[in-house]
Amino acid sequence: MNHNTPLSPRPLSHLSEVHRRVLTTAQLRAHGVPAAEVNEQCRPDGPWQQFLPGVVLLHSGPPTGEERLHAVLLYAARERTAGVPVQPGAEEPHRPVYAETMLTGMAALTLHGFTSAPELASLKQLDVLVPRMRRLRSTGCARIVRTASLPTPQQVKGVPVAPVPRALADAVAELSDANAVRWLLTEAVRGGHCEPAAVVRELNNAKLLSRPHVVDAVDSLLAEGRAIAEDRLYRMVSEYGLPDPVWNVDLRLPGGPHLGGLDAYWPEQAVAVELDTRAPRQDEDALWSEYARKREHLERLGITVVHITPKKLRDAMEQQAAVVRTALMASADRDPAAYVVVLPR
Repeated sequence: MNHNTPLSPRPLSHLSEVHRRVLTTAQLRAHGVPAAEVNEQCRPDGPWQQFLPGVVLLHSGPPTGEERLHAVLLYAARERTAGVPVQPGAEEPHRPVYAETMLTGMAALTLHGFTSAPELASLKQLDVLVPRMRRLRSTGCARIVRTASLPTPQQVKGVPVAPVPRALADAVAELSDANAVRWLLTEAVRGGHCEPAAVVRELNNAKLLSRPHVVDAVDSLLAEGRAIAEDRLYRMVSEYGLPDPVWNVDLRLPGGPHLGGLDAYWPEQAVAVELDTRAPRQDEDALWSEYARKREHLERLGITVVHITPKKLRDAMEQQAAVVRTALMASADRDPAAYVVVLPR
């Protein structure tokens, strides 16, 4: 008997290739293979092997990287549709539903395409994210990571994978090498995988911002993210035909107090753009209050402030350009703004 041999009147031909090679004991039962037969096939010199508790490889050689991925997911999952065959001629092949589980950590980053993450074959353990109350233990190549709130997984090559910010946090939690952490966080932003604020939020939730090497990497990440956002802002003005502003300025009242820094300012129309690059840390509320106070003060002086997040610049640049253009056009209908001094910063 081998993995191509029909096991019962319920054959495995409706399953994809990897799902014919990696099955749970429950799936095998559903296909008519009793526990005694599974034990016989998994004997030390037998044609099958029990790779993880309740998970069987239907061959005797070492598992492929794809088989390892599916094996750890099958081990950790609450499967809802295991072993249910489809009717002959059905267009879509049946695939197991990996309920309440997903890959995270380094394996997830590798699947997301991170060049700074190791190849799957070199990972001794694969991190699997499950609800906190699940009764599972880490074993073999499956390392269980628990969470109070599962994120919505992304499907990558048919595998449920944690979103990049969560996968990064779980990977960083296992790293003590400052350079490795910095490379991963930098690639996340420079490669366009996610915005810095989302990464910092997950690192903060994971209580990793007390580690000095993580804090240093986050500082580099935020600087990288601001530089990218500023470049996108320059491109928005140029590509969508907005009038040239003055860039990176401080405003002051004549002989009076400092009003705050702005990323772009159109003095004739009294319109300002401020990039919202706040990092969600412990002092987020205080920092937002500072943003709000500055905006209210400027608007009392007749200056329109447009707040733009890096994510909106990345995903909806044309829409953000329209918002700025509308503010510039509306300036003709407003009362003149107070006179302010514009200084480079």
